Amino acid sequence: MTLPIQPPVARRESKTTTLHGTTMQDDYAWLRDKSSAEVLAYLEAENRYTDAVMEPTRELQATLYAEMLSHIKETDESVPYPDRGFLYWTRTLEGKQYPIYCRRANAPDALEEILLDVNLLAEGQAFMAVGGMAVSPSGRLLAYTTDNTGFRQYTLHVRDLGTGADLPDTAVRVGSVAWATDSETLFYTTEDETTKRQNQLFRHTLGGASVLVFEEPDERFNIGIGLTSDRRYLMLECGSHTTNEYRFLPAAAPTAEFTLIAPRVDDQEYHPDHRDGLFYLRTNDTVEHFRLVTAPVATPGREYWQPLYESQQQLPLEDFDLFQSFLVLSERERGLPTLTVYDLADAGLENPRAIAFPEPTYTAQAHVNREFDTRLFRYGYTSLVSPASVYEYDLATGSSRLLKQQEVPGGFDSSRYASERLWVPAEDGTQIPISLVYRRDRFHKDSTNPLYVYGYGSYGYALPVGFSGSRLSLLDRGLVLAYAHIRGGGELGDPWHDAGKMSHKRNTFTDFITATEHLVQQGYGDPARVAIEGGSAGGLLMGAVVNIAAQTRRPQLFRVVLSHVPFVDVMNTMLDASLPLTVAEYEEWGNPNEPGAFAYMLSYSPYENLDALAGAPVPAMLVKTSLNDSQVMYWEPAKYVAKLRTLKQNETPLLLHINMEAGHGGASGRYDYLKEIAFDYAFLLTQLEAV
Repeated sequence: MTLPIQPPVARRESKTTTLHGTTMQDDYAWLRDKSSAEVLAYLEAENRYTDAVMEPTRELQATLYAEMLSHIKETDESVPYPDRGFLYWTRTLEGKQYPIYCRRANAPDALEEILLDVNLLAEGQAFMAVGGMAVSPSGRLLAYTTDNTGFRQYTLHVRDLGTGADLPDTAVRVGSVAWATDSETLFYTTEDETTKRQNQLFRHTLGGASVLVFEEPDERFNIGIGLTSDRRYLMLECGSHTTNEYRFLPAAAPTAEFTLIAPRVDDQEYHPDHRDGLFYLRTNDTVEHFRLVTAPVATPGREYWQPLYESQQQLPLEDFDLFQSFLVLSERERGLPTLTVYDLADAGLENPRAIAFPEPTYTAQAHVNREFDTRLFRYGYTSLVSPASVYEYDLATGSSRLLKQQEVPGGFDSSRYASERLWVPAEDGTQIPISLVYRRDRFHKDSTNPLYVYGYGSYGYALPVGFSGSRLSLLDRGLVLAYAHIRGGGELGDPWHDAGKMSHKRNTFTDFITATEHLVQQGYGDPARVAIEGGSAGGLLMGAVVNIAAQTRRPQLFRVVLSHVPFVDVMNTMLDASLPLTVAEYEEWGNPNEPGAFAYMLSYSPYENLDALAGAPVPAMLVKTSLNDSQVMYWEPAKYVAKLRTLKQNETPLLLHINMEAGHGGASGRYDYLKEIAFDYAFLLTQLEAV
C-alpha cells in the first residue's frame, strides 16, 4: 500500500515519573487533555490521514459491507419468552439501526405493545445504548437506563407502559436496577463521578425522594442489585475481581434492613440464589474450581453451609440456574461448556441428564428463563459454523426442541465450512486450546492460506466461539481463522485465569506467540501472511506480542495487526488511581506502587517497551479507539501510535482511527457498526493480499 500523504506528527513535551528508582519518560502525556483544541485537532488529523491511506480501499469497503449486509435478516424477531403473564421479544426492522422491545399478553389474539423503541430514543443522537431494563411486578412500569455518549454513564428513566410517557423519576450515573414486590419501590446503584466505581445503593419510591441505603467504601469493590430467580429476595453484591459478599432483603419488605449472608474473605467468592427457604450458593471457599452448597435463610453464614454438589477439578463449575423443581449446572470440560440438568429432591440432586452438543468447538449457555415454576429450560447454542440457536429442553421427555436458529440469507450453507479444536504445547508444556474455522474448498493445509489469529486472555473471560455472518467475507476469501484460548482467560476455570494474570501475565503473551507459530508450522497458514487481532485487554496482548516478537528476533511473525481500544499504556494508567478501573484492577495486573509488581508490569507494558521496534520491521497496524471510551481512554492508543511513529522505519502503514462519537464498543447503531467491520476487513485483506 503506497502512503499518499505524511502522517501527523505529535509534538513532544517531556514528562517524567520516578518510582522505585526507575524514571519513565512520557513525551505525549499532553494528549490526555480532552478539552484541548490542540488535542482534538491532532486526533482529527489522524483520522484524515487514515481516511487518505484507506481511500483506495473504498470500493472494497463497499463490497464487504454489501456482503455482510446480505447475510443479515434485517427485519427479524427474537424468540418470545414468557414472564408473569406476558411474552417478551425484540424486533429489528430493515433500515433501522436499533432494536424495538415488544410484548403481548400470553393469551390468544393478544395485541402487541411496544415497550421501548430505541430508534426513537436515538433521534438526534450520535450514540445511543440501553443499559438495564426491568419491568415492574405489576407489569405497568418499565425502569430502563440510557447512555447517549458512549462513556457508559447511564441515566435512569421510568416509563408508564399504559401511556408510553416517562415519569419524572430519574437518576444519573446508574448501574443496576431492581423492583420491590410493591411495584412502587425501585432500588438502583450509582457510580462515583470520577472513578466510575459503582459504590452507592438507593431506594426510590415513585413520586418521592431517593434514599441512600448502602455505600461501599473499599475502592476495589463495585456493587450491584438484583433479584433471586424466584423473586423473593433482593440481592446486593459487593465484589472485586477475586472476592465478594452478598446482602439480602425480602422483596416484599423494601424498607427493612439488608442482611449479610457471609462476610467477605479475601480470594473467596460465593454466588447465591433462593428456593423454598434455602440459599443455593456456588462458592470457591474450599476448592478453586467451585462447589455448590446450601444454607437456610435464617442462618446463612459459612458455618451453616451444607455441600450439595462437589465439582471435579477437570470440570470447573461455572454457573448454575435454579428452578422450583430442578437446577442446571454449567461446567467446562476441556475448555468447552457443558449443561447438566438435575432434579431437586429431599436427598439432594438426582437424575442427571447431560445436554449433548455435536461439534468440536462451540458455545452453549442458559438463555432467558424467567419462569421459576416450570419444567422447561431454554438454552442457546452456536459454533463457528452454526448460527445462533435457541433450544427448549423438556424435563418430562428429556429432549430438546429447536425454537429458532438465526436465519443467514445470502446463500449461506454451513456444510461448506469446517471447524477444528487443537491443543498446542506452550513453552512450559501446558496444553493451549485453539478453535479453528475455514471454508472447506478453500483450505489446503499446505501453508498457502492467509491466517488470522484472535486472542484476549484476561479477567478469566472465556473467549466464546460463535457464528458471525460478517466473518464469511474472510472465510470465502480463503482465510483460516483461529481463536487462541490462552492463559488469563477462563476456559479451564480459575486456575487458567490465575496462570495468566499478575506475576504470570507473560504466559498470556507467550501462549499466543506459540499458538500462532504452531499453526504456521502445521500448514494452517502462510508464514508471510499472518494477521492478528485483539481489543481492550486483547489490545494489550497485541502490543506485547509485537514487542516480544521483535525482542526475540521474530519481528516478521505478524504481517498485520488490528488493535481495538488497546490497553497499551499500562504503567501510566495503573499509577493513576483517579482513573476508572485502576484500583479495582490491581487484582488483575498488580499494584505498581509495589516494587515487585512495578518491575514486572514495566517489563511487558507495550508503551514503555516500544524501543524494541526501533529499526525492526513493524507490521501493518490499524489501531482504533473512541473519544468517549471510559474503560481504555483514547489517549492510550493515541500516545502509542505517536511514539511508535518516531521509531518505525519501514513503509508499512500505521493508522490510528478515532470514533469521535462513541465509546469502548464502537458505533452503537448496527449499520454503522457493520461499516466499521468492513473498514477493518478492507485493511486486513489489502495488507494480506487476499482481496
